[in-house]
Amino acid sequence: MESFLTTLSGIIWGPIMLILLVGVGIYLTIGLRAVPWRRLIYSFRLLWKGRSSTAQDLGEISSFQALMTALAATVGSGNIAGVATAIFLGGPGAVFWMWVTALFGMATKYAEAVLAVHFREVDELGQHVGGPMYYIQNGLGAHWRWLAMAFSLFGMLAAFGIGNTVQANTVASAVESSFDIPPWVSGLVMASLTGMVIIGGIKRLGSVAARLVPVMAGFYIIGALMIILTNIDQVPSALMTIVLHAWTGSAAVGGFAGATVMMAIQFGVARGLFSNEAGLGSAPIAHAAAKTNDPVRQGLIAMLGTFIDTIVVCSMTALVIVMTGVWTEGNTGAALTTQAFESGLSQVGGIVVTLALMLFAFTTLLGWSYYGERCTEYLFGVGVIKIYRVLWIIAIPIGAMGKLGLVWLIADILNGLMAIPNLIALLALSPLIFRLTREHFGSLGKGRAG
Repeated sequence: MESFLTTLSGIIWGPIMLILLVGVGIYLTIGLRAVPWRRLIYSFRLLWKGRSSTAQDLGEISSFQALMTALAATVGSGNIAGVATAIFLGGPGAVFWMWVTALFGMATKYAEAVLAVHFREVDELGQHVGGPMYYIQNGLGAHWRWLAMAFSLFGMLAAFGIGNTVQANTVASAVESSFDIPPWVSGLVMASLTGMVIIGGIKRLGSVAARLVPVMAGFYIIGALMIILTNIDQVPSALMTIVLHAWTGSAAVGGFAGATVMMAIQFGVARGLFSNEAGLGSAPIAHAAAKTNDPVRQGLIAMLGTFIDTIVVCSMTALVIVMTGVWTEGNTGAALTTQAFESGLSQVGGIVVTLALMLFAFTTLLGWSYYGERCTEYLFGVGVIKIYRVLWIIAIPIGAMGKLGLVWLIADILNGLMAIPNLIALLALSPLIFRLTREHFGSLGKGRAG
């Protein structure tokens, strides 16, 4: 079974899927005339204003809280262990391709949020709900509802794997190795904390995410910057290594087995997409709850998630690993990142990585609880929400204490399958995305002229 699932995962996350995900990003970037790049500073201004909303804005949480909820789910172990794995398998050049993936992924994330807000609905509880399942059904028509249901099924099941048990296991393992606390204790503590948050719905989740995500990301970035600034003279060399290895491959050196250019591209793109989730269809579920009447404004804020996750946080990890030179010594995953931070900050570095890994995984658990809940509601109605939340809390200690080899593989497969219905919808509805964008910036131009 494990061999079969490994093969299936390799097919789903193989070259065809990676080309599709990046290709859609390139197509949308061209169709949008590079709006995500040209309007980056404007987007940050919108994010700052989005901390509050007006009485006329429809939704459940502020635009800022929606982005923090999405970041809670995307800034996770991939930013620590995933980047290190990409460098171990593809060499420093993989980082360059992570950046390329993120730059085009910004357009994908923008498009997802535009559609999510444009096609969202109000459920029986009076909450604004949206995401790929709603823009497939409402944008492509009722005869495509089967595709919306497929996305929801994949999302609901993937949430319990990649968003729950796997994250709980990551936290429990880190706590046990660093502080010698049994996994069952960690599992119960996480279940209690998670229950206190998700029982209050998206409003409490958004409030917690808005406080916790900036703190945890800032804590990790400060730790990385301390190493980078201490060795600032090595930054140009590290950047040059990343760029050169992206086009020439990496020769075998030390405990590093060597990597071709294709390996750098493959692992850089795969880990980049896994980290920022551009194209998977998860983040727009959070952005659909934002208090806004303008889909394009929310899309511009949403795309910052990809920028912050990959261009900022992942780059911090990558620079520390490349600058310290530990990538040639044979470690991979979180162990490699820990070694790099300890090389720069001694024992404090290891503590920084451990605490960051715990916080990143815990917030991913919170963010994905909402994604899974909305997918489950779409399939079975609002009556199932309380049952879903109870099952979510119960699954946490099970994941913390379990052996998750097969769960990892199944979750990875389901995560990839989520992208297929979403990419179909993005391509089919791209003319609408382009038109809404033109109308938004056209009205801005007229407003200035007036």
